Amino acid sequence: MAKALLQLNNLYKSYGAQAVLDGAVASFMENQKVGVIGRNGAGKSTLCKIITGHEEADAGAVVKSQNLRLSYLEQHDPYTLDETVMAFLTRYTGKAEWRCGEVAGQFQLKNEILKTAIGELSGGYRTRVKLASMLLADPNFLILDEPTNYLDLKTLILLEDFLQEYHGAFLIVSHDREFLKKTCEDTLEIENGDMTLYPGPVEEYLIFKEEQKAQILSTNRNIEAKKKQLQAFVDRFHAKASKASQARSKMKQIEKLKTIEVGHPLGNVHIKIPGVEKRGGIAVRCENLSIGYPEKTVARKINLEIEQGARVAVLGDNGQGKTTFLRTLAGDLAPKSGDFHWGHHLKVGYYAQHVFSTLHPGQDVYTHLYEKAAAGVTRQEIMNLAGSFLFKGDDVKKMVGILSGGERARVCLAGLLLSKCQVILLDEPTNHLDFETVEALGRALKSFSGTIFFVSHDRTFVNLVATQIVEVGGGAVIRYPGSYEDYVYHLANRLHHEVHPEL
Repeated sequence: MAKALLQLNNLYKSYGAQAVLDGAVASFMENQKVGVIGRNGAGKSTLCKIITGHEEADAGAVVKSQNLRLSYLEQHDPYTLDETVMAFLTRYTGKAEWRCGEVAGQFQLKNEILKTAIGELSGGYRTRVKLASMLLADPNFLILDEPTNYLDLKTLILLEDFLQEYHGAFLIVSHDREFLKKTCEDTLEIENGDMTLYPGPVEEYLIFKEEQKAQILSTNRNIEAKKKQLQAFVDRFHAKASKASQARSKMKQIEKLKTIEVGHPLGNVHIKIPGVEKRGGIAVRCENLSIGYPEKTVARKINLEIEQGARVAVLGDNGQGKTTFLRTLAGDLAPKSGDFHWGHHLKVGYYAQHVFSTLHPGQDVYTHLYEKAAAGVTRQEIMNLAGSFLFKGDDVKKMVGILSGGERARVCLAGLLLSKCQVILLDEPTNHLDFETVEALGRALKSFSGTIFFVSHDRTFVNLVATQIVEVGGGAVIRYPGSYEDYVYHLANRLHHEVHPEL
């Protein structure tokens, strides 16, 4: 019989007036694989930090079994950039080289890579190093808070394969629905300070929740009808002495009839992007374009024609030049040689990964959005889009300086969408968004009449948006001839054969 490795008993945690955990209770068993979902700010990361001991609950307790061996993916970098991969792993874990090499190999950290200084590796490979160091502790319970952020697709697939075969328990916070579907068997939702642990995968839970919502709405309709009926009696007979006692009784019944609060169910986010004029012809033409930096050429001889209205997913491993390509198209980097041309009178907007660091801290959210909005965009459209990105009501009066990094990123993204650019360049727009907002954004961009180039490793988002694929890697930028499903399928097969050549 499975035993509880971890119990959460009446956890309370508040930040100012906001209670993110309000008497939350849950138990996690041996080998239980749990996906954690909830709106931004609901308390998912706070829960992870309380379990790992990086934060303390205001009240309640985390009860850990004597058999618990807890490990988590470090948010900070525990290595120095001049350490080699193997030197870091042996120092940090105290394990023998053969064991470090064995675990690192699961993430394609082999041969020369083990001898390479970590500072020379791409972000995806550095995350692989941290994953290997986490697993060398021989844990039986993992905490992974947004492990897919900034991961390239290849590293994401390797992590997925590992978790599918992992003989232990884990909690995974992720906005990537596809990742949760492939790795998690149970679902934990954090909402309004409470936690719901559902014994089934995320898709099944969302269906269950919609059914619950329908039942609640039906019950509420019946309650409102009953209240209306009682109120009609009170209004008619309260002044009559012979019926006064009955009227008072009916009043008490009305007071006891309470509707059930529906809350904020997942999946009700709707994003409407202000429309732009639909145009035909070529959006951008690249002719023998070389991209890179003064000290390094990243890709050469790029020859592409992209028609207007295309939604282009820019894919490839981290460190191969996806961001460099977008920066060049945005005019943020000069071409090394060759040239590219945008179509006539096309307004181009660019959302960079860390663009939120450029925001003015003394400006409030609404003022920023108003200044970014194109002429003719109404106050209501601004407020509606702000609300879609979780800035509702008085939240738009918040100063940028007090916002978290994720909140600032959402402000920048909303500002870009209000600017009515005919071309939008998006570098990892889904980071810092919960998955229902990711999917709402995907649906909105799918109906956008302009041209989109975007970098994302969120497969649900790419599937929703992309009509074409451009692959960046090995010093080249080329059109991929197949669909996104083809691309993922062939990449996963190739990786599987590399990791398990015996099969």
